[in-house]
Amino acid sequence: MSLDGKPQSDAPVGRTPLSFNQEFLCGFDRGDDEGPFGPRFHIVHGWRLRGKVDAATLQLALDDVVVRHEALRTAIVRGEGERYQEVHPPTPVRLELRELPGADPAAREQAVEDLITEVESGTISARELPLLKATLLRFDEDDAVLALVVHHTAADGWSVRLIIRDLAVRYAERRGHRQPELPDALPYREFSAWQREYAADPALEESRAFWRERLAGARILSVPTDRPKSSGLPEATAVHRFTVDAELTARAVEIGRALRSTPFMVLLGAFAVMVARSTGTTRVVVPTFSPGRGEDRFHHTVGPFFNFLPLCTELAGSRDFAEVVSRIRTTSLEAYAHDIPFGQILAQAPELMLPTLEDGRAACVFQVFPFPFLLDGELIGDLEYTEVRRRLTSQPVGSDVPNGALWTLNLDPAGDVVAGIQYNSNLYDESSVAEQVDRFREVLRELVGAPDAPLDLRPERS
Repeated sequence: MSLDGKPQSDAPVGRTPLSFNQEFLCGFDRGDDEGPFGPRFHIVHGWRLRGKVDAATLQLALDDVVVRHEALRTAIVRGEGERYQEVHPPTPVRLELRELPGADPAAREQAVEDLITEVESGTISARELPLLKATLLRFDEDDAVLALVVHHTAADGWSVRLIIRDLAVRYAERRGHRQPELPDALPYREFSAWQREYAADPALEESRAFWRERLAGARILSVPTDRPKSSGLPEATAVHRFTVDAELTARAVEIGRALRSTPFMVLLGAFAVMVARSTGTTRVVVPTFSPGRGEDRFHHTVGPFFNFLPLCTELAGSRDFAEVVSRIRTTSLEAYAHDIPFGQILAQAPELMLPTLEDGRAACVFQVFPFPFLLDGELIGDLEYTEVRRRLTSQPVGSDVPNGALWTLNLDPAGDVVAGIQYNSNLYDESSVAEQVDRFREVLRELVGAPDAPLDLRPERS
């Protein structure tokens, strides 16, 4: 029987070509134990729930989400000479229930972070459908925390916000609370089909030409490792968390407004200056991730839409930091205007990634990622949802990154930046990562403190 009570077959209900995004993940394939198809390539988020949570209804609502979003029940088949995605019938989400009665407020706050850290340190198989698991920890009848983990081959950060939004609505409806109808959610396989059809559009030649010219002779940012890849240590990813204080953040936001730039552009500008000073290279190519959702009709679809996007900026000749931000703004807007699958970008600049293949170097990605559908004390039905955003404790095991390090910075409503660096701990020591963070804060403080001061890009002395 299906989740809606109708008879069904256990056979797959669809077999379609991969999207270019899924093919990008296949480029890092190292089997089912490591890499993007390994059990730690996942996304984990948590929400504080206020109100009495009915576990049976929560289970039904989780299952509703799996019915609504095919990507959560899609397997990527990687056979010899053939790769495709296979949609399967919906099956129940694994929901774990826990109780922690009697905890005082401080203990509850710590338990919330501990739970999400524990879930993130755990695993979810890319072969066990659906690709979504949940843990509910109840402190009392009116206070709980819900942690969701979804395999990254099935979703991106935007998708996780869709999942919790849809879950909240379905839960409320099943509890008898009328809700506005959810927008249509097209199946992810329709995006795959559209993407391949669009790839043949002659109009894309303009974007290919843009990348061919912009990246001619360019090399992606790579960072020296503490240990070579050839050392043979088992691959593992740790997380180093840090903050940028509210005063410094406010100054960065203020400069962004004055220059018609986003906080991402200001923070990336400081990061690029730091890179130029540490490497002696003024043509800086910092990779980031775009949402990859240029088509509005897929804005409510769960799936891996994220796209690897190299932002190439020449800093030489910049008079001051204000000009750096202006150049970063131009770079970013042009890149987003020509956002095509990374495989097609790489075809225009086949030597771009060569530095990351060196034994003693690895990639470094930088993102300040805005997300829609953020729940912050929002009452939906009889439950209030608040996303857990302030996670400040570093951890030795976290969600995998394929090769190197991923900086993720988020502007918190409290006014500061809450950030984390996921890094391959088999390649880097945490002390080295922490040194980079300290250097970034110093550079950011210097630059936003005097954005019109003459800019010094000279290499740092060791």
